Amino acid sequence: MRTITSSSGQEEAVNVRRTESADAQGINGLISPEAGAVFGRVNVIHLLEKANLAVTLANEREEILAHASFFDHPVGDLVDQTRWEAFLQKHFSAETCTPLNTLFLHFFVAETDFATASAKEIIRAVFNAVAELEYILLLSPYAGVLEEALEEVFDPLQRLTDLQCSAFICHREEHCPKLLIRPARVEDHDDLMRIFVDQTKVLSVMEQPYFLAELIQEQNEENHCAVCESDGLPVGFISVTSDVDLKQLHDNFDLSELDGLYKLDQITNADPPPESREDPEKPKTNPQEETQLTEAGKSAPSLFLSEETRLPADSEHVINESAADSDSHVDFCIITVPTLSPEFLLLQSFIRLPPCSTNTSPPREIYVFQRSGLRSVEVRPAVAADRPAVSELVKTLSLRESLLQDLDRFYETRRDTDGEEMPSSRLVRIQLSGFSSLTDTPADGVPLQAFVSTVQSEVVGILIIRDEQVEAVYSLTSSTWCARYNMESFIYFSHHRLEEHAHILHFVLAPSFQHCCRHLFKESLRLGHKSCLFHRLYPHHISPQNSCVHHLDVLLDCAVPVRPRRQIVFPLEELGINAPSLQIREEQAPFALSLISRKLTLEPKVTVNARIVLVGASDTGLSFLEVLCFCPHLRFNSLTLVSTHGLLSDFDHEDIGFLSTSHAYSSRDLSRLPLHSCVSVVSGKMVAINRKSKHVLVSGGVTVPYDHLVLCTGLQYQAPLPAEVNQPESNLQLPSNLFTLNDLHDCMAARRWLSANFVELEDNAIVYGNSIDVFTTVETLLSLGILGNRIHVVFTPPEPGVSCFSDPEVEKAVATALKKAEVQVHHHCLLALMNNGENPDPLTSVTFTTDAETLNLQCGVFINLSNKAVDSEAFRSINDSFLVFDSRLVIDATFHTSDSSISAAGPLTKFSRSYYSDEWSNANFNSKEVGRDLAAMLLRLFDPTLEPAMETPPETERLVPLYGQAKIQGGKLPGGFHFLQVTTPSATNLTAPPVQQDSCLVTGRVETGNYFSLHLDSYEQVEALTCLSLKPLPLSNYLSLYGKQQQLLGQLSSRYQQGLIPDLHRQSWCLAVYHDRFSDFEQELQQITSNTGDVSGQTVEDDVSPVLLQDRSPAAEVRAAVRSSAVRYLSFNRNLLPMFAGPGQL
Repeated sequence: MRTITSSSGQEEAVNVRRTESADAQGINGLISPEAGAVFGRVNVIHLLEKANLAVTLANEREEILAHASFFDHPVGDLVDQTRWEAFLQKHFSAETCTPLNTLFLHFFVAETDFATASAKEIIRAVFNAVAELEYILLLSPYAGVLEEALEEVFDPLQRLTDLQCSAFICHREEHCPKLLIRPARVEDHDDLMRIFVDQTKVLSVMEQPYFLAELIQEQNEENHCAVCESDGLPVGFISVTSDVDLKQLHDNFDLSELDGLYKLDQITNADPPPESREDPEKPKTNPQEETQLTEAGKSAPSLFLSEETRLPADSEHVINESAADSDSHVDFCIITVPTLSPEFLLLQSFIRLPPCSTNTSPPREIYVFQRSGLRSVEVRPAVAADRPAVSELVKTLSLRESLLQDLDRFYETRRDTDGEEMPSSRLVRIQLSGFSSLTDTPADGVPLQAFVSTVQSEVVGILIIRDEQVEAVYSLTSSTWCARYNMESFIYFSHHRLEEHAHILHFVLAPSFQHCCRHLFKESLRLGHKSCLFHRLYPHHISPQNSCVHHLDVLLDCAVPVRPRRQIVFPLEELGINAPSLQIREEQAPFALSLISRKLTLEPKVTVNARIVLVGASDTGLSFLEVLCFCPHLRFNSLTLVSTHGLLSDFDHEDIGFLSTSHAYSSRDLSRLPLHSCVSVVSGKMVAINRKSKHVLVSGGVTVPYDHLVLCTGLQYQAPLPAEVNQPESNLQLPSNLFTLNDLHDCMAARRWLSANFVELEDNAIVYGNSIDVFTTVETLLSLGILGNRIHVVFTPPEPGVSCFSDPEVEKAVATALKKAEVQVHHHCLLALMNNGENPDPLTSVTFTTDAETLNLQCGVFINLSNKAVDSEAFRSINDSFLVFDSRLVIDATFHTSDSSISAAGPLTKFSRSYYSDEWSNANFNSKEVGRDLAAMLLRLFDPTLEPAMETPPETERLVPLYGQAKIQGGKLPGGFHFLQVTTPSATNLTAPPVQQDSCLVTGRVETGNYFSLHLDSYEQVEALTCLSLKPLPLSNYLSLYGKQQQLLGQLSSRYQQGLIPDLHRQSWCLAVYHDRFSDFEQELQQITSNTGDVSGQTVEDDVSPVLLQDRSPAAEVRAAVRSSAVRYLSFNRNLLPMFAGPGQL
């Protein structure tokens, strides 16, 4: 917070922040006639959508005192936004103003008393926020009189012609002058120590009170110290040395992008470079010239500190003055920082180099700045003469041919006539929808645009974009974008024209200038008349990669990930012509979507370099990663997943079978998450944890270092151990025809083996266990063509009070289906012997003990689904590292184990006995919800936007967290039944008396394959539902019913009692409830009803009945407000809910 003073002497503590959409109403209240005379008529929401930088000044009460919006082009239609530079130089004396160092003020409003102080504070903040900014111009076609506050900060721009317009300029040095960089002196010691004490926590340094003085005094040719000075007072210090251990850098980091920190000297008749330095991936030089690699000059800051309020705008100035100029031969400036250190602002101008591999990830990050990066970067449309330079730029990239082909198309026709492949049936459907003219087909192609980044006329980057316009005609209209992805989190689609959207085809930028990538995107948006750029990342198993992006990390650092939306499954037969458009309903290849908009081009992210290692690709673990990857303002550089079989996004439960599913993540869901681009995957099992060295040892000898380790391995079925076997499981040789199924990889391997080695034979298949997975496995075996009489289901003794199905009707239906298929069922059995104790491979016979006589079965394949517990390797890793393990890994209420740097969640864990809550654990709850809470706990360490955690009251510090989302289980059961079971979380080992039975609504019968059972709790909310159907279930629809009050479902309970609901499967009126934003509507309704008698702030729609408007009783006002809210909800979501009549349609 800073303090400003009004014209009357009143002081106010204020905060300068980026403007939010919610500020629009407050900004509108500040608009004065004087502002309109200078800036013209303004639509505030539209302005905020298109502004490159919008800044709001608010006081402690969040009251808006001032606002300013800045663009990269002048106000109004004074000149086309792509040509303002030539226009400015023609009419004004402004030769030094360039797109890189100039912004234009489009709007400024403020409270009258604080106008001048607010204008100065905003201008100061903007210059601090945008490092390369030198000038702010006010260039407007409206020749209004500038208000007094702006006259204080702007000077008239010197004119060269008699052009009638407003023209003013604001210079950086008048509000935020550059720091003076000078050699450090011993006299600076006391001032520097004041800064140092505030920032350092290194005890070994603090114990040496005069180390700074000694460091400054011992300067020589290899060691230099510089001070950053402002108003005669040191505000920063940097110490650099040319003593760099290049070998250590090569051993730990990938330096190939910068030629290994060597430089290429063009010489004649020189010897070839040493073989040790040759790299087949390096660019090849002209055969008429020979290249010798020589060591480049390097300097490395050994110490850097600053007052953060002063340095942001001067980072490159600091680099240039303190490092490069200290030694004329210096080509690189290198900084290494601990991985747990926040990325300070100076590093935003540096390039982060990745470690050589996850296995060698050091505890420090390396940042490099190349001297050439100090040169100014220009962006312009590509011309044919750039083709050789672009070819040279991309010659080492594998997808260079695809980029060059699209560049040639741009040169020849400015259009992409190929585009993305579309099935012919899709084109037919489009023509039937009314698109018949040639311009509506892809025959004339999609408009292309290409832009190059140049430095002193040398091409250092290229961006090729393709309009979304024609693609939108076929599949991705604006309403379709919004229907599939949560675009409204970042932009209001209605304020962006269709032709302002474009898709990134190719992006390449030389490493030395990757810190300028935001400028490349900002300028491309301006020059291309675009407002949004999209990047779609398809999984490799769905679409071959033909988009040349180098590097993807650089692009994603400028973009925000867009979260996919839950889709409604529409009953098309019931809806008929009232169904949503074909474009919305049609299945598209899934992809992860990222967005770059104008207002994001000047918004840097917070970089997190902490090495976060997750062990286990369970539902809990994937949910944890999902939250981290979708943080729009954070960029996690070191997320690693250790999983037995990697990230299984290529397979789906429905296609492979065998195991039941929680419906948490399908392969389609995973394909729409940015996991592949944000997470490094290490395939293998965790076999050891070294807490002292902070690394995980993975099978195969891979070592994965960590700063924060998260264990989410879950529970797995364990290999069966016959009663007579005494040797440990790790030494047990398992038969080749015994399969223990734990994930989709195991299921796929079993399916392939069965198809190749078993289906055509006559041997028995034995399924051993006692869970719902036994039944889904039997159905898979039957679907493979294995006769029921060859399948033996051997149930282990059940746990007391535990049943596979909570509904006896389902249990009865499955038993009937097994009997009809002639599947042999055996109860209360324990495995006693394999192959009579002889050679176990292959397994030909098994013996079980039962309550009666011994059971002997011949065996062709044995599928084990028994004894779900902690994996043996995971247990040994946890136990040997001395983490507390009490049948499960012990954690506290914040997921911490006995080691503060190791967290855990999911069924692997249990709460400490000190909580006295043995009946509750993470296993009792929805795994996705637990994973999200785990991520929220970790984000408190890295997210500066989060409020500090409140201190836990003593009376609640021993309470375990409880969650409210449903436990979900589903799969395909014998008889061809599609099964779904949704239940409320409940404690285990309950000793309390049974609760009174809640009301139950049942329609259909299991015999007819349309069974639906829905339970309401004492508050008439849906607490459980069970579906058994011969038809595929609309899963997302049914899952959204959980927790809904029956009144929201159209008075479901009373209508059921009246016999008006014959089939719960057919309820198209519930589609509004199935919508993913219905929960927001629910909250709005709760707010309205809770404020009974105070609905004056609610906007009432025109379609509300005049009778309701005339009745001014509190109840009538609430009804009118509720009706109005419902109309707004249906109108705003019209693209997905066209089956509901809107205002004026009845």
